[in-house]
Amino acid sequence: MKIKNKNRIAKIQRTTRETDISMELNIDGTGAYKIETPIPFVTHMLEQLSRHGKFDLKIKARGDVEIDEHHTVEDLGISLGEAFYKALGSKEGIVRFGEATVPLDEALVQVVVDFSGRPYLVRKISLRKRRVGRFDTDLLEGFFQGFVNHARVNLHIRLEYGMDPHHVTEATFKAFAQAVDRATRLDPRIVGIPSTKGVL
Repeated sequence: MKIKNKNRIAKIQRTTRETDISMELNIDGTGAYKIETPIPFVTHMLEQLSRHGKFDLKIKARGDVEIDEHHTVEDLGISLGEAFYKALGSKEGIVRFGEATVPLDEALVQVVVDFSGRPYLVRKISLRKRRVGRFDTDLLEGFFQGFVNHARVNLHIRLEYGMDPHHVTEATFKAFAQAVDRATRLDPRIVGIPSTKGVL
């Protein structure tokens, strides 16, 4: 099987008036990371993504967090989506679908992803308490929407149960990592694009 995207690596530079983000992704990594963002909790979540998805990830991000953390969180999602889209190339030989359900103490979160080329996000997480320290977890809607739009994936995130916003968010990122890892794996039984349309 010939894979056009043999070296599944991408470098992204995104610079706007609000943020400056450089990112390097190796899909076929070991979970090594070096991540610097101005939002410590988001840094921690991206480290979870790298480690549990076995993606090598280098990120250096600056943003106007003195105004609002929204711009930086959303642009990190956009950059990550662009990195996956670029690194996957033609998507020949990938499994395409991935699912993971991950617990963390009282929380249980399910994530399902399809690298379909059709962006769509369903995120069903409802919490009475939404802040982890000073970070508002509602901002992660923008992160995942940015990822979905630029990776061109169908992504479903569902909180089965849980109360602690830290536990729920961390379980979300670990499940997201596992689901994306499974969807982007190469399967030698798959010849060409995993779609009857011949394109994703």
